[in-house]
Amino acid sequence: MYYNLMAILEVKDLNLGFNCECGFRQALFDVSFSLERGKMHALVGESGCGKTISAMTIPRLLPKNAEIKGGEIIFNGENLLKVPQKIIRNIRGHKIALIPQDPMTSLNPLYTIGNQLLEVIELHQGLKGKEAINRAVQALEDVQIPCAKERMKSYPHEFSGGMKQRAIIAMALCCHAEILIADEPTTALDVTVQAQIMNLLKQIQKEKNTSILLITHDLALVGENADYISVMYAGRIVESAPAKEFFKNTKHPYSIALLRSLPSNREARLETIEGQPPSIMQDIGGCRFHTRCKKYSEKCTKEIPQLENVGINHYCACFFN
Repeated sequence: MYYNLMAILEVKDLNLGFNCECGFRQALFDVSFSLERGKMHALVGESGCGKTISAMTIPRLLPKNAEIKGGEIIFNGENLLKVPQKIIRNIRGHKIALIPQDPMTSLNPLYTIGNQLLEVIELHQGLKGKEAINRAVQALEDVQIPCAKERMKSYPHEFSGGMKQRAIIAMALCCHAEILIADEPTTALDVTVQAQIMNLLKQIQKEKNTSILLITHDLALVGENADYISVMYAGRIVESAPAKEFFKNTKHPYSIALLRSLPSNREARLETIEGQPPSIMQDIGGCRFHTRCKKYSEKCTKEIPQLENVGINHYCACFFN
């Protein structure tokens, strides 16, 4: 697959699995994608397709039974899979920050928002006292939290869901993270607040030249915000393309099925994808989507299609392209 020489981050041929009671079960198969500086790359697919575990491998936030079998994760020219844990801990939060799906899992209810911001600033920036406080207040102002100085004294339960998510984003901004990994950042929010959070992320991307890896199942959200899209299915990238090209010239049967299942699609009838993505406990030969694909042939059951160029920076893993 083509690798982007201008990328701030490249995931190359990542293979990963989990050691279970029944032995090793592979979850990711030759996963490759890149993220350009100041751009938003969306990893898209149904729940269980491998999006989150692919993203969490970047800052090495993996469960103990996870095992990386091969691949590289190049950040600013350095392979993060070869970096000692001590250095990785400094990179996490400082250069690569995570925006979780549910901010309550990252905010401690026993401490004020200000205390939690100051802890991050002191750890990663080495600032203390008035200088640290000013940095924290500025971060809250950057994410458009009103009365930021007073809000430093608030506890998480005094913030709405949208404000909690803004506070998490502020923690990333106060350390000038180069990459934000946004894992379903709007799923727990209502539609109006979802739009506000995505607008905020786009503003940060533009003003601070921040790179964003967006993990989502929402193609409508992706169409309005992402610069580049990679579609995942059962641990593999099945299609990658610039966002405009993807929506204009969708190639993979799975990508097409996802688009046709959107309520906003213009088809006369809303379609569904029968069945469920396979679990890592299932052994499936050939193309892993063939059990749900309406176009599959005998070849699909025996051979694994590789990502091939089907347009400008457009790649698809399907025998029918």
